[in-house]
Amino acid sequence: MSRLGVRKTYKLYVGGAFVRSESGRYDRALGPNDEHIANVPRGSRKDVRDAMAAARKAAGPWAARTAYNRGQILYRAAEALESRGEELGPTAEVVAAVDVLVHYAGWTDKLPAVLGGVNPVAMPYLSFSLPEPTGVVGIIAPDEPPLLGLIAELAPALAAGNTVVAVISERWPLPALDLGEVLGVSDVPGGVVNLVSGRRSELAPALGAHRDLNAIVDAAGDPELGAELDRLAAETVKRARHAAPATTYEAATADALSRLEAVTELKTAWHPVGA
Repeated sequence: MSRLGVRKTYKLYVGGAFVRSESGRYDRALGPNDEHIANVPRGSRKDVRDAMAAARKAAGPWAARTAYNRGQILYRAAEALESRGEELGPTAEVVAAVDVLVHYAGWTDKLPAVLGGVNPVAMPYLSFSLPEPTGVVGIIAPDEPPLLGLIAELAPALAAGNTVVAVISERWPLPALDLGEVLGVSDVPGGVVNLVSGRRSELAPALGAHRDLNAIVDAAGDPELGAELDRLAAETVKRARHAAPATTYEAATADALSRLEAVTELKTAWHPVGA
């Protein structure tokens, strides 16, 4: 007897849970030949706010973990992603995404040595600087490549100890939503990564304008959207970085330190020397 297959229901990944958009709206996900292959939730501004609340709640505990532990968690995420590789799209892109996660897993305990240090001062004081996460980072992912382009910005933010709210690819949302399922079964704590699908023109400004967001990374490649995000960042006093979509492992890691610095703050402390 023939039977109908059970179609997959895609959901947003917010706070470590898979949730429907509060609006109840959806978009049609199309395949390479513009065939309808799935429905995906069309996130709303309320979904962005919910994702921000989840990311803020997770920010303190995630930043408090040791650098070594964060590295181990990123490595475990790479392992989980590799195990699902055949389901997530072009093999070369998945392999590159796995390698990017492993690369930044190795950076977690190197940041204090590379970015921090003792500062020379002509006074009887000891001055030293230490890197700290900037907090909650917003990511506007590119349409292509949908998985690698997202992970190229996600991995450094996590390695530096930040939590993330990402507006994923509008044209090809399925790889990023599948990534949410990968993270859901890895060791990444709930709320550290939040993935919202939908119309970029609606979601990106809502994320950029949120006053609890500390930094935003725009890899969408849209000049008009980039200008609007710069204006919103200035109004709400947050850091903004624009990046070309990373299409290869080399592109995602060649400027690794710059990507890490963009989502890191330096805390400087002074201490008297002598009696």
